[in-house]
Amino acid sequence: MSARRWALLACLAAGCGGPAGPAAVGPVELVSEGPVVEFHDRASGFYARLAGRRFNTLATFQDAELRQYFRGGSAFADWYADLADELATSHFEKNRPLTVSVEEFLVEGPGRARVRVAIVGENALPLRFWETRLVREDRWERQDGQWWVIPGKL
Repeated sequence: MSARRWALLACLAAGCGGPAGPAAVGPVELVSEGPVVEFHDRASGFYARLAGRRFNTLATFQDAELRQYFRGGSAFADWYADLADELATSHFEKNRPLTVSVEEFLVEGPGRARVRVAIVGENALPLRFWETRLVREDRWERQDGQWWVIPGKL
């Protein structure tokens, strides 16, 4: 990853960006290790695994690689049900995202962050030749030295 991206991540971690634009804060610190970098790497790896997967199949639901990002089976099941429902409601063909791209990493404080992702797929509605798009946000927390996806309340 380039030094510019690390500087941006450090800036976000310091809270110097947001809807109102950059705030006047001290110098930007380049980050090459630590919890912020661990979060970025773990979250990026997780979202990269979602593209091209069908979310209405038992094989995806039972995938151990996806489950390793959650503290337990019930947390994964809650997150999975929420995502599968959003894909169906947004008319994703075969409940399959074609691309998943991270739009924003937002570090809220020590051990707490959110990730906004854009999910794009083919439109399942008749005569709709354009793609469908879903933007969602997931919460992450650092517990026991590891970053975990924390599902919302269903």
